[in-house]
Amino acid sequence: MVLGNRRKDVGGRTAVKKMIVLGALVLGSALSPAFAGSGPIKIVLAEEADLLEPCMATRSNIGRVIMQNVSETLTELDVRNHKGLMPRLAEKWEQNADGSWRFHLRHGVKFSDGTAFDAKDVKHSFERIMSDKNACESRRYFGGMTITPAIVDDYTIDFKADPAQPILPLLMSLVTIVPEETPLQFVREPVGTGPYKLTNWTPGQQIVLTSRDDYWGPKPEVTQATYLFRADPSVRAAMVQTGEADLSPSISQLDATNPATDFSYLDSETVYLRIDHNIPPLNDVRIRRALNLAIDRQAFLGTLVPKDALLATAIVPPPTLGWNPNVKVFPYDPDGAKKLLAEAKADGVKLDTPITIIARTANFPNVTEIMEAIQAQLQDVGFKVDLKFVEVAEHEQYYSKPFKEGRGPQIVAAMHDNAKGDPSFSMFFKYATNGTQSGFSDPKVDDLIKRASSAVGENRAKLWSELFAYLHDDVVADVLLFHMVGFSRVSERLDYKPTMATNSMLQLSEIKIK
Repeated sequence: MVLGNRRKDVGGRTAVKKMIVLGALVLGSALSPAFAGSGPIKIVLAEEADLLEPCMATRSNIGRVIMQNVSETLTELDVRNHKGLMPRLAEKWEQNADGSWRFHLRHGVKFSDGTAFDAKDVKHSFERIMSDKNACESRRYFGGMTITPAIVDDYTIDFKADPAQPILPLLMSLVTIVPEETPLQFVREPVGTGPYKLTNWTPGQQIVLTSRDDYWGPKPEVTQATYLFRADPSVRAAMVQTGEADLSPSISQLDATNPATDFSYLDSETVYLRIDHNIPPLNDVRIRRALNLAIDRQAFLGTLVPKDALLATAIVPPPTLGWNPNVKVFPYDPDGAKKLLAEAKADGVKLDTPITIIARTANFPNVTEIMEAIQAQLQDVGFKVDLKFVEVAEHEQYYSKPFKEGRGPQIVAAMHDNAKGDPSFSMFFKYATNGTQSGFSDPKVDDLIKRASSAVGENRAKLWSELFAYLHDDVVADVLLFHMVGFSRVSERLDYKPTMATNSMLQLSEIKIK
């Protein structure tokens, strides 16, 4: 078309040449990633962060803001490119002859307050997580073991575990590093080695992270990220559609209607109901079986739960190590549930006190409707059930020990994330007698967890597999529901696709601006 307008005179040739060059530039900018930009973005989340404490970054509402953005770890599991365990603040590591692990730290790293990073910071960070002077959530992943850090020199540190932990380098991907001067008590403003620093936090309104000029690694394209919070998934989707936001990591399947902006992704989250076995009538295994038989899990798929979600038989999703395909989902059997309740009642089990389901507001799309439907299904077979919704901070008080004295029968609705591929990141704190979120005590469970955690190879997988079957079929530890599928809406100005870790960790450095 341009060539058709070409003139023989010099002025005409010059004008046409300019038009061709301009057209090539426009086309090139649309097709080539070399024309990447940079600038600020806005992210809208379902839940506000109640804390920005680094050692709480394993909790999803905190981790998706600061993990690997403000606060970094020694190692990092690459879930985007599937390259396995990658260096972060540790450049390399190896196992010593005595079974301990040696980490060689990166040189030339600074915290956002300008102080230099070295082995003393790593030692303090780990000891701070394990201190009884705070309630660091990261500590729960190191249950059932004793780990002792020892500084070799400024940039070398050893970690000795008892019993031996063959996946210790993977466990270190959850230990956020803070300066040696950080108090043991929780801090409001995190100081980290990451590519961003906290520049504004107005509770109830927004959190702002700004990129650092003195970051040790490549400079990210996102120069500033403003986090906004809206509980309604339709509102979050609309904000991205209208340009009020650039990214919503979690929208509902019903709103995921635009192929240009909406992406589904394999989620590492498992939705389940944690049963408190310590309080009657939930201490009776027949009652726990009846709870499982009363719920029509299949009916949720494609309605309130994405159709591609999987029905759960374990707290971790496939293909986690040791996942047991022989464990079968409890069938929907309301008559069987009624029969168990009648049998228990005939034996003197009291069923008059209502069981309270405690759920977390805006925990995932359709959480209100899903929990109301479950309440109705339980009531249909004869359970007395109350439903209570709370914010994340209050939810933690019901979910984790110490449990409140004098409590009635309780079930906590929750989502558990394990994107690491090994059950060690779930089993002790969920099911061991001393686990911070365990609702029961069973010697066989404790023994299997201990042996599996220190085992390697096929034996490790076999022991985990045995544990999954025992928890589901014999203990009936909880009501396992769904391995979820997530949906995100991403502005067309961004080059970004979610991963299975998106719900718990949203790395700004992975976001490119077109």
